[in-house]
Formats: sequence, C-alpha cells, structure tokens
Amino acid sequence: MGDIETFQQERKTLNELVMKYAGLGTKRYYSLDSQAYREGALPVKTKELLGLVASFVLRCDDCIKYHVIRCHEEGVTSQELEEALFIGLIVGGTITIPHQRRAMKAWDELVSKDAD
Repeated sequence: MGDIETFQQERKTLNELVMKYAGLGTKRYYSLDSQAYREGALPVKTKELLGLVASFVLRCDDCIKYHVIRCHEEGVTSQELEEALFIGLIVGGTITIPHQRRAMKAWDELVSKDAD
C-alpha cells in the first residue's frame, strides 16, 4: 500500500472515530468545512488550490496531502500545482520547503499511478 492509500485509510478511520464522539459543534464544523469546498462562484478546482496554499503556509502536512489528492482528483496539472506551491513558498518562506518536498512526493505518487 502506498503513502496515499495509507493516508486515505487512516484519515477515514480517524474521521469515523471523531464522529463517534462528536458533539454538535464538531459536527457543524466538519459540515461547514465540507460545504466550503463545494462548487460556487469559484470552481472546486480553484478552491482546492486555495486550500492547498493555505495549508502549505500553515505547514499542516495532513491538510497538504489531503488537498494534493483533491487537486489531483479535480484535474489540476503539475504546472498549476507547482505555481500554487510557489505562491505558498513566497508567502511562507523557506520554512515551507520541507512541506513542499512532501507535497511533491505525494503528487509524484498520484501522477505515477496515472502513467501505469
């Protein structure tokens, strides 16, 4: 099992655990998060790129990996992903470089699967 599959399975399992104990506030927050990325004035693809850059600047590896996966699912190109991460690099500075490396590792795994 690759890193992406492992991540997705763990995320699913842990989300189920959170929801097992979730109160109304947590359930509402998760719902709001889901709604924010739905189609609207901005296309989903753009929203996922925005989520990626925000997560990148905040240096949340789980969030970065999630948005890299979603960007791939939404048809983001390698060039679009790189430009978005470059914006994050400009805003976040050199401290984001390790996160850029891991984001590109996840992206490469997804793109390599496409080539198979």
